[in-house]
Amino acid sequence: MMTSASFSNSKYAIVGGGLMGRLLALALAKGGAQVDLFDKGGPDGAHAAARIAAAMLAPLAESAITEASVVRMGLYSLPRWKELIASLTAPVYFQQEGTLILWHHQDVSDAERFAAHLEKNCRSNSGLSAPQKLNNEALREIEPGVADRFNQGLYLPNEGQLDNRQLLDALANELKLQKVNCRWHTEINPSELSKQTSYKAVIDCRGTGAKESWSSGESPNSLRGVRGEVIRLYAPEVKLRRPTRLIHPRYPIYIAPKENDIYVVGATEIESDDLSEMSVRSAMELLSAVYTVHSGFAEARILEMATQCRPTLKNNLPEIRSQKDKGLADLILINGLYRHGFMISPAVLDCALELLEFDTSKTALELGLSLTQDNNRIEVVCA
Repeated sequence: MMTSASFSNSKYAIVGGGLMGRLLALALAKGGAQVDLFDKGGPDGAHAAARIAAAMLAPLAESAITEASVVRMGLYSLPRWKELIASLTAPVYFQQEGTLILWHHQDVSDAERFAAHLEKNCRSNSGLSAPQKLNNEALREIEPGVADRFNQGLYLPNEGQLDNRQLLDALANELKLQKVNCRWHTEINPSELSKQTSYKAVIDCRGTGAKESWSSGESPNSLRGVRGEVIRLYAPEVKLRRPTRLIHPRYPIYIAPKENDIYVVGATEIESDDLSEMSVRSAMELLSAVYTVHSGFAEARILEMATQCRPTLKNNLPEIRSQKDKGLADLILINGLYRHGFMISPAVLDCALELLEFDTSKTALELGLSLTQDNNRIEVVCA
């Protein structure tokens, strides 16, 4: 998309060193730019929403609950993830062996509605691969560990996942190799930073930390946090091969198997900025549900119970906003990736890079993002 010298002789500041900030800092540095990255936390990303995630890359599964533009971004991002991970020095676990959907007998009507919804979405988007219905024999071949408890399932081909924590570590390592000036444990206001005209642009990637920038009268699409809760388990007896989702009216859980018998389990989505520890009720529901999928989870060891808030805009869609004021560095705000951060971040990355280089984005238009412009501002907003 860009040549290695696209950003030569330019200087950028990025505030926020989570997933989006690291991806953008690395791309700009590889493009020849001088990059300063500021983050209130450390290189481990312990405070970032990206660290508490399953990192599933599942555009068809997510099409049941999100807009068509987000699905298109997810489809675009799958091959880009392969390229991005292949370019890193440190290895990152990446898998593209589809998603398995399961349900108990009493939830068969919900499963039928879910399958019909996915089939309808496939008819309207040729990039999606149609779901495959599995009887017990086919289920046993694809995922033998669950065939004794489930007689049927749904297989969504081509979907994937990666290891979010390996990726954050690998990106931090690559930033060091690319000589990005990483100012960890440094909290700074992007608007104040934009007054330093040595920067061509200041890019705000702070997630929920950027609330004040999205809640003014000029920006009514206010930013909020949506709480997510996950449990990490060590379960050597389970041996699931791919991300598995359980259709259930109360707790539709997901189980994402990582390397070395680690499983990330989650379900809850709460409209709250609360970052306190997981409740007993949430923990019991998650653990009870995961046990119904595979009895081997009874002997699993609980490694971690974690909570985090995903940055979410009013419409649950991502947005890139570019503010241009005379005498100041351009100020770019990227936010609202919600629960789809890993699924769509390469698409958002490429749109942001085009915007920085050309003041517009062909990729944004192709993926269904609308561009509006006035004398002082360009906005790229998900349609």
